[in-house]
Amino acid sequence: MLTRQELERREDETLAPYSAKSGRSRGRKHKEDEHPYRTAFQRDRDRIVHSTAFRRLEYKTQVFVNHEGDYYRTRLTHSMEAAQIARTIARILNINEDLSETLALAHDLGHTPFGHAGEDALKEEMKNYGGFEHNIQGLRVVELLENKYPNFSGLNLTWETLESMRKHTVKPDFPVEPEYESHLQPLLECQVVDWADSIAYDAHDTDDSIKAGLISEDDIKDVALWQEAVEQVKKLYKKINADLLIKQAVLSIINFEVTDLVNNTEKDIKLLKINDVDDVRSQKQKVVTFSPDMERKKRELQNFLHKNVYRHYRVMRMSEKAKRFLKELFVEYVRRPEQMPPRFQTWAKDVGLERAVADYIAGMTDRYAQEEYQKLFQPFEKA
Repeated sequence: MLTRQELERREDETLAPYSAKSGRSRGRKHKEDEHPYRTAFQRDRDRIVHSTAFRRLEYKTQVFVNHEGDYYRTRLTHSMEAAQIARTIARILNINEDLSETLALAHDLGHTPFGHAGEDALKEEMKNYGGFEHNIQGLRVVELLENKYPNFSGLNLTWETLESMRKHTVKPDFPVEPEYESHLQPLLECQVVDWADSIAYDAHDTDDSIKAGLISEDDIKDVALWQEAVEQVKKLYKKINADLLIKQAVLSIINFEVTDLVNNTEKDIKLLKINDVDDVRSQKQKVVTFSPDMERKKRELQNFLHKNVYRHYRVMRMSEKAKRFLKELFVEYVRRPEQMPPRFQTWAKDVGLERAVADYIAGMTDRYAQEEYQKLFQPFEKA
C-alpha cells in the first residue's frame, strides 16, 4: 500500500534536487492533519478540481463564446490542455508533476466571463476601488470565496501553491505582496506552468481560429512555426487530407515548443549551476526559457494571432458587447445591491460594495451573466 510518507520518500529520492517536494511544504494557513494516502500537492489539486470555480470554467470564454459551438475551447478545456503540457514538461525535467498539474488547473480560476473582455470591464469599473486582475482574483477564489469547509474560508491550499498562483504572469501595476517573497523567483514548477499556458494558447487558438473560419491556411502559411509544422507533417504522411493536416500541424507546434523549452531549460540549469530550490529562487531571471530562435518564432505566431484573430471583427464585436453589458451589470448592482444574492449582500459589508460586486460578476459563467442581464434589463423576463 502506498502511503503519503512513501510518496514523499519517492519524491525525495527520485525528483531533481531543485524541484519542489511536497514533504517540505511550508504548510497551510489553517492547520490540518495530513492525508494518509495523498501528498500535500495532490490534495491541493483535488481541492481545485472539486471547487465550484473550476466547474464554472466549462462555460467561460477562451476566445470564442460558448454558444458559438461545442468544438471551441473554453477556460476549462484550456486549463486541462495546459495541465497536460505542464505535466509532460515537469516529467522530462524531473520536477514535481503534481504541483505543476495543480498550478495549471488553478491558473484561470479568477477569470471573468467573456475572457479578457470581461476582465477589462471589471478593471475599468474597479480602478478607484483597488483594481482588478485575474491572477489576484484567483487567489481570492481559493482563499476567500470558495465555501466548502466549516473551519475556514477558501480551500486552505499550501503556501507553495498560493505563491505560485500569485506569481503567474505578474503585472507591473500589481506588485507581489511581501508574504509571497516578491524579491525571489517562483519555483520551477510555476515557471513551467507559465509557459505551458502559453504553448496551449498558441496551439488551440490557431486550431480554433482555422475551424471558425477567422483565418485560413493561406493566411498563416508564411508564419515560420506553422510552415515548419506543415512541412514535418507532410514528410511523415505522404497522403493526408486537409483537415488532418491542420490537426497534425497544431500538435507539431506543441511538440516543437515543448522540445525547445525542455532542451534550453536543461542547458541553462547546468550553465547556471542550479543545485537546489534556493538556487532557482535567487536567480535574476527565470530559469525555464525558450531558445532565442524559438522565442522569435513564437512571438511571430502570437503577433499573427493578435492581429488576425484577437482583433478580428467577429471577436471584437463580441468582446465589446460583453464589456458593455458587464459594465451595466456592475453599475446596476452597485446602485441596488439588494438585487444580488443574499450571500454577496452580506459579503459587501465585509469587503466593500464594489469589491463584492466584482467578486460576484467575476464568478459568473458567460451564460449566467447573460441571463442576469436579461432579468435586470428586459421588462418581460422573469426574475
